[in-house]
Amino acid sequence: MKKLFTFLLVFTVGFSAFSQSDKQLNKLFLEIEKVEKAYAIENPIWQGKHPEKYVFQKIDNQIKRSNELKVKLESLIAIPDSKLSDQSKINKQIRILQLRNSISQTQFKIYLIPFNAEGGFFNSPSFFLPNLPFETKEDFDRYLKWLPTFAEFISYNQNLMKMGIEEKIQAPKAIARNAVDLLDSWTKNDITLHPFYSPIKNIPSNISQADREAIEKSANEILAETILPAYKKLKKFIEQEYLPQAPKKVGISEIKDGNAYYENRIKHFTTLDITPDSVYATGLSEVARIRKQMKKIIQEVEFEGNFSEFLQFLRTDPQFYPKTGQELLNKAAWLSKKAEGQLPKLFSKLYSLPFTVEPVPDAIAPKYTGGRYVGGSRSQNKPGIYWVNTYNLSSRTLYTLPALSLHEAVPGHHLQITLASELEGFPAFRSGYYISAYGEGWGLYSEYLGEEMGMYETPYDLFGRYTYEMWRACRLVVDVGLHYKGWTRQQAIDYMASNTALSMHEVTTEIDRYIGWPGQAVSYKMGELTILTLRKRATDTLGNAFDLQQFHDVILRNGAVPLPILEAEVDKYISSEKSK
Repeated sequence: MKKLFTFLLVFTVGFSAFSQSDKQLNKLFLEIEKVEKAYAIENPIWQGKHPEKYVFQKIDNQIKRSNELKVKLESLIAIPDSKLSDQSKINKQIRILQLRNSISQTQFKIYLIPFNAEGGFFNSPSFFLPNLPFETKEDFDRYLKWLPTFAEFISYNQNLMKMGIEEKIQAPKAIARNAVDLLDSWTKNDITLHPFYSPIKNIPSNISQADREAIEKSANEILAETILPAYKKLKKFIEQEYLPQAPKKVGISEIKDGNAYYENRIKHFTTLDITPDSVYATGLSEVARIRKQMKKIIQEVEFEGNFSEFLQFLRTDPQFYPKTGQELLNKAAWLSKKAEGQLPKLFSKLYSLPFTVEPVPDAIAPKYTGGRYVGGSRSQNKPGIYWVNTYNLSSRTLYTLPALSLHEAVPGHHLQITLASELEGFPAFRSGYYISAYGEGWGLYSEYLGEEMGMYETPYDLFGRYTYEMWRACRLVVDVGLHYKGWTRQQAIDYMASNTALSMHEVTTEIDRYIGWPGQAVSYKMGELTILTLRKRATDTLGNAFDLQQFHDVILRNGAVPLPILEAEVDKYISSEKSK
């Protein structure tokens, strides 16, 4: 009884200490949220509601916000982890990651480059318009009231770009040219072809004819008199003022403090305290390892020729390409369903929200990646979407489709993101927050799982899986090369093309994506390597007691977390299993 009393006393005192620190932490979280709301950059349209005005933030407010967040960040770091509960430790580290990222964007004035290779402020409606309600006359009234304010938003960002010219913080010419191309569909004189007109084409039949005509008339006037002129002005500005002064060299090192910013991005996107040089070395090592795996397959299929000739064979033989967009979508859907059938063997908990397969929207497809996942919502009755790019079918290789489907659908992003969205009890800043090293690391690990799931039926499918892994390994080399070592765009294209069987269209699209988004591309491989290392540690330590479903549950149970937190969670799981 005395021992039990002593245990309860120690437990109670310890719990009280933890609770006090947790309360201190939660109080600080509220203070941080208050600062963020005071200088909010919020656009309610992202929440599926039509706003009365497109809200954006002046530069002065961004700087004030950043300075106040720096003070809160110091207070947050000062709270000892030793006195926090397990979930509070995770909450703290995620909040630190978020605040450091926000402060860095202001510190390095990255807001002066409000677009990347896939677009930005000017084509963002392509992403949120499909998720908005257009069911009643009131929905359309709110939309048309809001629509003119988007011209103000375009003007605001155009002014940011002008400031970027003055301060020599610009996107390189290659990315600016992409922006000009992407603006084509937003500057057509035929109003009915404008992306903003798409909801008007599908006015529900329950709205009266008179109201329909009024909506159409109003939309035509707003687009012709306000929106279209703003887009044409932007395009002219980029062509005549921005492009001529944009740097020819593509690396972020070309802007003021660019090297420091890239070092910052490497730490942010990997969530690890590592350098660009260490990432580069890891990339070279992985490229060499994967190349050996690829050569084995070339020998297996008895191809008579060298490595580059085999790549050329894959890029040019019609058997490896779909004849129609529907064929590509059909195969992606079938592969996704086949993968879904394997999930019960690998996971003890599965999602409740279904997903579908759809083509990448036409307005963004030409400069977009081969596929992408778009999250759904149970509350909005919207499924997850596995986007498959059906643009330029001669560049859409079928042998990489199994790996792409595993990554974007299941057991990749749909499973991971949907399970995370179903978790309860997390603070608002953590729910839905995407950590690239974790999320993309899981996506790449899902491609690895495809071998255990029997998803690669032919040697060419398996070569496609290694091509995708090689692609992510090459990213470690080319991203650092572009942004830290002075590589040219063509150097990066040549390196990627000579090591992977990606189509040349995909190679160039991907390289431009890395140019416009420094550091993000390295997160995939660094995340996957971490998960594989942790799995090996668990299997080596636990032996026959290792359970793959349990391991996956540990990886997924907290949603997106920094990689050091993930490692700590797996180590805790290993210790717990060993003590049984």
